[in-house]
Amino acid sequence: MALRESNGIMSLFAATIRSAYARNAQRIGAFAIGTCIAVCADGSAFAQNSENTPAFISNPSTWGWVRIREDGRNALYGDGWLDPPPGLRWPIRSHPDYPVQGNLDRGLGRQVTPAIGNFTDPILKGWAAEQMRLSNEEVFSGKRGMPFLATSRCYPGSVPGQLLWTTEPFFFIQSAKMNVVYMLWERDSLTRRIYMTDQHSENVKPSWFGESIGRYDGGELVIDTTGLSAKMSFLDMYRTPHSEKLHVTERFRLTADGKFLEAFVKIEDEDAFYEPMYMMARWRKQEREWREFICAENNSDKFSHNLFPLPEAKTPDF
Repeated sequence: MALRESNGIMSLFAATIRSAYARNAQRIGAFAIGTCIAVCADGSAFAQNSENTPAFISNPSTWGWVRIREDGRNALYGDGWLDPPPGLRWPIRSHPDYPVQGNLDRGLGRQVTPAIGNFTDPILKGWAAEQMRLSNEEVFSGKRGMPFLATSRCYPGSVPGQLLWTTEPFFFIQSAKMNVVYMLWERDSLTRRIYMTDQHSENVKPSWFGESIGRYDGGELVIDTTGLSAKMSFLDMYRTPHSEKLHVTERFRLTADGKFLEAFVKIEDEDAFYEPMYMMARWRKQEREWREFICAENNSDKFSHNLFPLPEAKTPDF
């Protein structure tokens, strides 16, 4: 299916959200996911008839996917990407002189530390290393009391960075009828669309989540993403930058018992990195109903850390 043929999908959701907003602006998120469920609820929407098609689809009234650490505990701040299998290039890590200590690993009498990325990593090209160094310096100098973390400041986490979000769960909506897979995060009802087609659009305008196309392969969902904006977009909590040439390949699969979800991610960006990077993430199926969460509410800089300002639209959407 060519992406231009999916305009009907976008129109449906735009009309739905406009209608919901007119009735009650604070119920947009809950209504939007409810609409997704309704669209996918009929018998033809997503029948699990093929062993090649994994059932990632979540039931927002009972369960969702919650990110976990390597040891199986729920992930919190400080728990970034998991390393790939041996022999593959790992993701960017914390600077060796400033190891990050998250909420679970700080130890008795030790405080959580800011995420200071290793800008000396040889995989980084010059401009990318310098941008990371300057970001670290903002924290050291006190210009920023806390470094930028996209979803904490109500920005989309981009691809693949959005997969690192820990606090609220995310949900899959799969619909063979519409030839699209939705990934929805409870926070701000952030929505990523994966179009089940075999080619990208001829001209892709850079955006937060880019253009993702997908296919099922051997029981895995394989997603290919290009067209990612580089503005305020990073690969991880260390603010590893990228260019608009970023190409991300993700492979999602279920464990044999269906209780865990794994993602294997490949990063390619010839303008930012000297070679591809590989990383992994895992989630647990957890009982958790969908709850509306509006990030910008009650999220001001209460402790005067000079946080990055919340995103604010200059003009109304309609």
